[in-house]
Amino acid sequence: MSESVPVRCPACRRERLYTVPSYLCACGAPVAPALDPGAAPTAVAHRAWDEDWVTLHCGSCGRDGQWPHPELGCPCGTALRLPVTGGTRPRRAESEAPESEAPEPEAAGPHRPVFRSVAIRTALDAVTAAALYLRWLGHGEVRRADQRPTSGIGLAAPGLLAQVDPSVRPAALRDVECLWLTAMTESADCVYFSLAGYADEARAGADRLCVPLFLLDLTGTPQPVNAAAAALDARGA
Repeated sequence: MSESVPVRCPACRRERLYTVPSYLCACGAPVAPALDPGAAPTAVAHRAWDEDWVTLHCGSCGRDGQWPHPELGCPCGTALRLPVTGGTRPRRAESEAPESEAPEPEAAGPHRPVFRSVAIRTALDAVTAAALYLRWLGHGEVRRADQRPTSGIGLAAPGLLAQVDPSVRPAALRDVECLWLTAMTESADCVYFSLAGYADEARAGADRLCVPLFLLDLTGTPQPVNAAAAALDARGA
């Protein structure tokens, strides 16, 4: 069972109970960050790739994986970053391992472990859910994309670009086309995740370009919207 700890917001001084998430390693074993009881949470003033992710060691297979740094959203509007022990911040230059060193992906189909995600309450939760899903599909090196998309947040893995749109408006055709064009220039596949769904023109364009579209529900489980997404969900990476 995941650890639950009280966390006090430094801005409003209110206390909330935080349940430490566990993530699924490529080997199928759960990996959970260990919170540092001697350090206080800090307010997130700005977003930086190095600070949003932490490298954790899997005790079952020995792999090191990059996972979202534990955070908690306070009702006062402050995003809190919780200190961890036993983890290190990944550096961008080290985040891309050679292909020969990348973890072996899980087999597609019924041999894959059950997908476990996080409930979506914030934009960062949406990014976390998409990153966990891509790892579940078999992409072992998921990171923030170097290029920022026209909207939302970009994720990247070897041979793949993903866009996560946590806004309240349906994704437009231009959003899908820009992702597809960026992926084409990098000779990569692409996939789109949206919280608010897709405009009819965006769905038609995605079908024409064979771009997988997923809808993120509040449980954090991506739901295939078109045939390309359903095929990707069934076969894996």
